[in-house]
Amino acid sequence: MSDLVAAAHGTADPRGIRVVHALVREIARQRPEVAVSLGFVDVDHPALSPLVGRVVADSNHAVIVPLLLSSGYHVTHDVNAEAARHPMAVTAAAPLGPHPVLARILADRLELGDVDRVVLAAAGSSDRRALVDCSAVAADLAEVVDRPVEVGYVSGAGERLGAVLDRMRGRVAVATYLLAPGFFADRVAALGERAGARVSEPLGADPRLAALALHRYDEALRVTAVAGSTTRCGWRPAAV
Repeated sequence: MSDLVAAAHGTADPRGIRVVHALVREIARQRPEVAVSLGFVDVDHPALSPLVGRVVADSNHAVIVPLLLSSGYHVTHDVNAEAARHPMAVTAAAPLGPHPVLARILADRLELGDVDRVVLAAAGSSDRRALVDCSAVAADLAEVVDRPVEVGYVSGAGERLGAVLDRMRGRVAVATYLLAPGFFADRVAALGERAGARVSEPLGADPRLAALALHRYDEALRVTAVAGSTTRCGWRPAAV
């Protein structure tokens, strides 16, 4: 049985740390037969790289599951880099988003009522792949709530949340597309309040989010199994 290493961003806000630890405990509760550990790609300890080294030393194989909502720098330069550093012992799973279950959690957090439009508030990234991922989640959310959804970012590339809210007309709700409380969530709340919009809470340690993390873990294991079987047969997939 492969170990699961959850990779989170980290935060200096103790509220955010409590949520991340609660989510990891929920992952372990849902799959008690899997050894689960938590490492951080920034700010907090244990740092991901030394943690993966320790796990690999004690286990035959590990899957790193990014508790990150989209592709971007930390997925490429931290998570995938660890898999490349331990090519036979570590597999990198996909980030949590995009996935339709995220839209359902976001919708449940919103107080829609007589709201006309929704803005998906995301942390942002300099990596354009992350913007594409967030747009996919916005499209999923629009389908769930049956209202137009636009994306606003707190940082990085893409249109800033404040600018998106300034041009909104009608009654607006902000869906906080963040994992946990912290600096970005506080910024989203402040911008939403300034615009007179309703602002949802972050995703939090929702059991469905834990199940999604385990789904990413299982996906990665299937890819590893297929790669192993084709290698043993002397055949490798053509490069794409």
